[in-house]
Amino acid sequence: MKLTKLFASCKPTLSFEVFPPKSSNNYESVRSATEAIAALRPAFMSVTCGAGGTTEGFTVSIAKNLQDKFGVTPLVHLICISSSEEEIERSLEEIKAAGIENILALRGDIPKYDGATVKSDFKHACDLVAKIKRYGDFCVGGACYPEGHPESPSLDDDINNLKIKIDAGCDFLVSQMFFDNNIFYAFLDKLAAKGINVPVNPGIMPVTNAKQIRRILELSGRTLPRKFAKIVEKFGEDPESMKQAGIVYATEQVVDLFASGIKNVHIYTMNKPEVAARVMDNISAIIK
Repeated sequence: MKLTKLFASCKPTLSFEVFPPKSSNNYESVRSATEAIAALRPAFMSVTCGAGGTTEGFTVSIAKNLQDKFGVTPLVHLICISSSEEEIERSLEEIKAAGIENILALRGDIPKYDGATVKSDFKHACDLVAKIKRYGDFCVGGACYPEGHPESPSLDDDINNLKIKIDAGCDFLVSQMFFDNNIFYAFLDKLAAKGINVPVNPGIMPVTNAKQIRRILELSGRTLPRKFAKIVEKFGEDPESMKQAGIVYATEQVVDLFASGIKNVHIYTMNKPEVAARVMDNISAIIK
């Protein structure tokens, strides 16, 4: 099913993101975790890329398993910064052969691992979106950043670039994680002012340990809202308390988003079935 059909529904839904294994050595454990999350019957599940950004590295096999075994609609990530046009075409053929209709088109971060290269065939995500749309009948999503992309000089500049991506054929957006819903609502107002009216799915991450949040802040350069900073300060050294508080905080964000008219919320699960299950259980009556 194309996700645009899902987003046209009025029913509130929850979706989850998972990531594939880095090697065959941990394939079974990752597959088991993604299956446990799929058993919760989310609206859809996104599967991130393997090393290098292509679908190589078990992305498609994990996504196909979720679709075939659980009937869960998959959304596969495809990154172009390190791929030639020929490599992207091979990935698109693999996705098509697996019967997958939904792709999240991403430029990707500049690779820093050994042997990584940046190729010039696709300089921006909009180039990849246009290629996918020309290549086949796919539903294509893109990423958005409620606080602005780290490389963008300003949020307004970032939204202008986002408009180019929409005009290239992007059907919907999934946001980077945020911890203050007011930032997301202000972002939606800015999008509307620019004439961007595709579905925007907010991304929420239940933070379950203090080390995790410190890493997120280092990568994004963002700060925490005072309310959540106090939670991390109070419970960060107590793993079980931090996990519970992080799940409760994320649940409150989800409830507020649904109450404000958002139709689908995307949860970054970090491949943790217990966390996904607890969030789902917390809002079970809302999405029944």
